[in-house]
Amino acid sequence: MQEAIEAVLGKIDFDPEELQTKYLEERDKRLRTDANEQYVEVTGDFSNYVDDPYVESQDRAPLFDDVEIAVIGGGFGGLLMGGRLKEAGFSDVRVIEKGGDFGGTWYWNRYPGAMCDVESYCYLPMLEELSYVPKNKYSFAPEIMEHTQNIAHHYDLYDNACLSTSVTALTWNDTDKRWLIETDRGDRMTAQFVAMANGPLNRPKLPGISGINDFKGHTFHTSRWDYEYTGGSNAGDLSNLKDKKVGIIGTGATAVQCIPHLGASAKELYVFQRTPSSVDVRNNRETDPEWAGSLEAGWQERRMENFNVLVSGGDQDEDLVADGWTDIFRNLTGTAAKLASRKLGRRLVGREKGHLMKMADYQKMNTVRDRVDDIVQDPATAEALKPWYRQFCKRPCFHDEYLPTFNRENVTLVDTQGVGVQEITPTGIIANGKEYELDCLIFATGFEVGTSYTRRAGYEIVGRNGNTLSDKWAPGLRTLHGMQTNDFPNCFFLGFTQTAVTVNVPQALNEQAKHITYMIDQVRSQGGSTIEATSEGEQGWVDEMVDKATLGERFRAECTPGYYNNEGKTGNTNGFFTGSYGGGPLRFHRILADWRENGTMQGTEIS
Repeated sequence: MQEAIEAVLGKIDFDPEELQTKYLEERDKRLRTDANEQYVEVTGDFSNYVDDPYVESQDRAPLFDDVEIAVIGGGFGGLLMGGRLKEAGFSDVRVIEKGGDFGGTWYWNRYPGAMCDVESYCYLPMLEELSYVPKNKYSFAPEIMEHTQNIAHHYDLYDNACLSTSVTALTWNDTDKRWLIETDRGDRMTAQFVAMANGPLNRPKLPGISGINDFKGHTFHTSRWDYEYTGGSNAGDLSNLKDKKVGIIGTGATAVQCIPHLGASAKELYVFQRTPSSVDVRNNRETDPEWAGSLEAGWQERRMENFNVLVSGGDQDEDLVADGWTDIFRNLTGTAAKLASRKLGRRLVGREKGHLMKMADYQKMNTVRDRVDDIVQDPATAEALKPWYRQFCKRPCFHDEYLPTFNRENVTLVDTQGVGVQEITPTGIIANGKEYELDCLIFATGFEVGTSYTRRAGYEIVGRNGNTLSDKWAPGLRTLHGMQTNDFPNCFFLGFTQTAVTVNVPQALNEQAKHITYMIDQVRSQGGSTIEATSEGEQGWVDEMVDKATLGERFRAECTPGYYNNEGKTGNTNGFFTGSYGGGPLRFHRILADWRENGTMQGTEIS
């Protein structure tokens, strides 16, 4: 076993047992019995945290019309769904979106420094369709938002859209073979087909901290950034904070991007940390015009596939993206084992492969922690910023300005040793028994994960014979390929509902949009009115999900709490990875392609 490790990693200069013990100790500090229940639902007194601060909703008459296809959600999933339908010749398509414009996540997340963390040439969908190349390797939010609007214009999705509109109920009428869609604008429209593109992370959450309603200063959630209060823009220069004491709760991916701008502008910034993020090199840069001019037809699909293969543990002759993601996966997947096999001239045996990847994980995280020591000047602060867990216990972050921010005299890291903030008072925050007086409190506490699909969507879905989706999926998801479920005809789901989780989410959504478009097109070409997953088809996919289930639950059980492992509580049927297909994205996309190629529509019934 040691021979395989040294063939890839060289001499190991750390004690793996000691490191494992440290990881488990840090996990145990953060375990809570309330798990996801520690967060407050943004309703009632907290509903203002989900109000739209960017666009004032315009009055309009309620709609009582009928459309062929309604797409719920105007983010990347909805845009890809609408675009692929338009390409297939479907013209009667309506997108219904809660926000005042298209964009989804990128409509809401306008905080300073917001950018994509997957390379923009792969992440931004439909670049070739729009003949566009992003300005930077990692695009900033304004450019991404503009690109979503350009997609909507390109496919004429604005023409029939209902923006600033929230669906409140979705009910199947078996007599009319139509879905009744009710909204907060008084609409009672109908649609033959409905595609659910709500997004996996869309509903803000707040920590259930005692006194959260008592704070008398200014407060907001990062997904509803208040530039009227802070001044500035996505580029920073939050000049209105120059005389303000600001506190921020949360140190995840969003906080990593906005904290450098808060630190550069606020009179004082207090960062309240429960668990540090893993922060590696970002190395963003402007797009080389010569490279952009050399791109040939099909370049984006080739690049996305190259990236997807590498981050799924496969081999490629060339790493086209060559960033932090591909570096991680090169070491932490089967690629490392294949390299060891080539060097040793034999296949790895027994537990060698798993042990090798574990050691590679430990080594990689040691370099992440060493980077903290190299950058952060104060030893105590540096120690508090080190992540003590394995690489994919939390979403890895990449940033070049986050760690240096803690060298500023006006920035204080308040490390709560895994406990979290104790109390919010009218004038500030109590943490570690000390009160910190604040003028402004910002919640960088993310989005709901681990709650039911319909709670995150914000409405109930009622299928045939009054069956609700909440009841059907309460014991666990039951779908065909993650996109259909029995008793809910002509209803399709995009996202992570028994599909394959990928690093590049828009690519996964694109595969799903193409698949759903194919199914709707088959209904049209066969002269049918409905398509529905059969009970047998649904059971077949559930069996496949069980058969390909991975050992991920054991891995995540040893992780520090976070949304990847349902805040440390295993067995949650609504968890972030519960709906993940264990065979991986490469196999999953092949299954979909083969199913379409077969042409028999196995597991569905068109009537």
